[in-house]
Amino acid sequence: MGPADVSRAGAQPRPAFYALAPGGWRDYVTLLHLPYTAWHLSYVVIGACLAPTVDWGRLGLVVAAFALAVGIGSHALDELRGHPLRTAIPDRVLIVLAGLSIAVACAIGLVGAAAFEPWLAALVPVGLFLVVAYNLELAGGRFHTDLWFALAWGGFPVLCGYAAVSGEIGVAAVVAAAFAVVLSLAQRTLSNRVRQVRRRVAAVHGELELADGTRELLDRDGLIVVEERALRLLALATVLLAAALVAARL
Repeated sequence: MGPADVSRAGAQPRPAFYALAPGGWRDYVTLLHLPYTAWHLSYVVIGACLAPTVDWGRLGLVVAAFALAVGIGSHALDELRGHPLRTAIPDRVLIVLAGLSIAVACAIGLVGAAAFEPWLAALVPVGLFLVVAYNLELAGGRFHTDLWFALAWGGFPVLCGYAAVSGEIGVAAVVAAAFAVVLSLAQRTLSNRVRQVRRRVAAVHGELELADGTRELLDRDGLIVVEERALRLLALATVLLAAALVAARL
């Protein structure tokens, strides 16, 4: 066993780059997946800001609904399946968090639809299905794929953001939803590798021999440093894009 193996074999990495030290309130912060939640809430804002007229009150409500359903509800359901983030949050608490947050999100959607455009209520059961089917891996995981992730957390938020403030789904919303789907697929391409290394790899053995004859020892961090840097930058870029659109529409 080489030096890299000794230094890495006994160390257990954090389950995600944004995960805090385990225990207490920090587990609940970790549960929120804050960089990724901000990323996907940005899709809602991007969709809303592409509408002909932006109603800021309705935009605030749809962002709140997605923050509850995605930021809390879906992540609580995901943690319920084996605690991949290694939190000590009891299962019963996760169930309560998921149930309450998703129920309130649905209520916001239904009340908002009744007050603005009744047809928007049809989006509520679609969103409910996506949250439950994806995170609980229903139908043998058929809905827990990269494509379903991209549709649920990329395209759907854009369409909902646009529809919630305009009362319709325009061409711009469809094109922007396609952008969000493709970007979410890129996210999954990067994060699949990172999750595997952080959560499943116990040790790394080997080295790289460069063309000039020098050697670089491989370690666990080196396997994912590029992907994680890309994920952080993409999350920040998407949030900045949403902020720019808000500033442009104010």
